[in-house]
Amino acid sequence: MSYVDLHCHLLPGLDDGAATYDDTLRHARRLHAEGVRDVACTPHVKRDEFPGVAVREIVERVAHAQRRIAAAGLAIRLHSGAELAHADALLLPASDLERIAQGPADARWLLLECPFDGIDDDFALAAARLRELGFGLLLAHPERSAGLLAGDGLARLRPLLAHGALLQVNVCSLLGNHGLDVQDAAVRLVREGVAFCLASDGHPGSREQTLQLGFHLLLRAGASSTQAYRLTQANPRLLLRDGVTRPLFDVEQRALAAAA
Repeated sequence: MSYVDLHCHLLPGLDDGAATYDDTLRHARRLHAEGVRDVACTPHVKRDEFPGVAVREIVERVAHAQRRIAAAGLAIRLHSGAELAHADALLLPASDLERIAQGPADARWLLLECPFDGIDDDFALAAARLRELGFGLLLAHPERSAGLLAGDGLARLRPLLAHGALLQVNVCSLLGNHGLDVQDAAVRLVREGVAFCLASDGHPGSREQTLQLGFHLLLRAGASSTQAYRLTQANPRLLLRDGVTRPLFDVEQRALAAAA
């Protein structure tokens, strides 16, 4: 197995993830041992809660962490990114957004955090702004948004998906760590083929599940081994290599049509 994790708070001392480089290296050793070979470092860009995260420093911090990990003999490639809050997505200049985008130059994309309070008009406006600026979207943990199934959350997401946004589900959600409603939502997104990838949303020291566990949780949730492979390896690797491109939009639209 060669897992690709697009959502991990591995950089130390920035947010609620790793506190120190010792924590970073300890978690990196676990990732290496469990077959995770590519990791996107995605500190929160969320000024209300983490005002100390400087967008312009993230790339340099990732490079430093990569040197420390390589020196420890660990076969992990780090990728620079961020978990972008929708309030910040409405305010940050395009130049800062480009600094935290991932993918190739002609198909850049951003990891946009779905709000825990639910999918609302401000979130839709943020997604629209990013799309107008030319960025593709990977929506982080939509299953954790209030009212995704019981309310109108999923219906509010469908127009975004029709415009090419993709969904990322968390390992801990499938595990049931955020309650049965969140677990049910995560399982439904997987079973209906709407989820495009699985990520750990790892927080060394507090939330340490990796994609190795996620692969088996997908099988338990009813995914085939082929789908589990795609969600944990092929699809996230495709996003790193090719970005969010029109063929991916078409794949997502077909999945939505099948789930409707």
